[in-house]
Amino acid sequence: MPDTADMAVPALPHAYDVEILGLVASPRHRYDGRPGQTVPGQDGDRRTTVEVRADHGVVGDRYAGRPAHRDAQVTVLAAEAVEALAAELGVGPLDPLLARRTVVLRGAQVEALRGQEFSLDCGEGEVRLRGGRPANPCAWLDTALAPGAHRGLRGRAGIRCAALTDGVLRLGPAVLRSAVPLDVAAAGAAVRPVRRP
Repeated sequence: MPDTADMAVPALPHAYDVEILGLVASPRHRYDGRPGQTVPGQDGDRRTTVEVRADHGVVGDRYAGRPAHRDAQVTVLAAEAVEALAAELGVGPLDPLLARRTVVLRGAQVEALRGQEFSLDCGEGEVRLRGGRPANPCAWLDTALAPGAHRGLRGRAGIRCAALTDGVLRLGPAVLRSAVPLDVAAAGAAVRPVRRP
């Protein structure tokens, strides 16, 4: 078995000042079954800090340590995506935490991090994550956010990530480092799948 101390850690040369606007960790699933007419209570799910453990996820979250969610231990969403959706739907401000993503950021093109390693550092050391598949929106978002949110957030509802290191994330300013350059102006834009011939 190779010595992990000798394994190279990918360089993350691109740094961006971001703000962590929201953190969500829940011991139970809130949007269960078919969407209803009222938004389920979110009491206790909004956090000021979350503890992330490598290969485990967020301490206290329903998906932590579940083998089926090893590549989706943390989800990340750009607040700009929800703001762009609100503008497109012609509705007032929407609460991005109702999308139920673990981390809601401002100032990063989150969708460009699919398949990329990146880190977030809130001043207590970096938390490394590996972006994976899109965190597809669910039909509950038509109730929780606004009619049309389910369809409107496709391609920009965030990404699922694997936790690579231990650490703490907290609300407020942070530095995001990535292996690829990000276009902050495109933070709210949808990424549509490319159709294959």
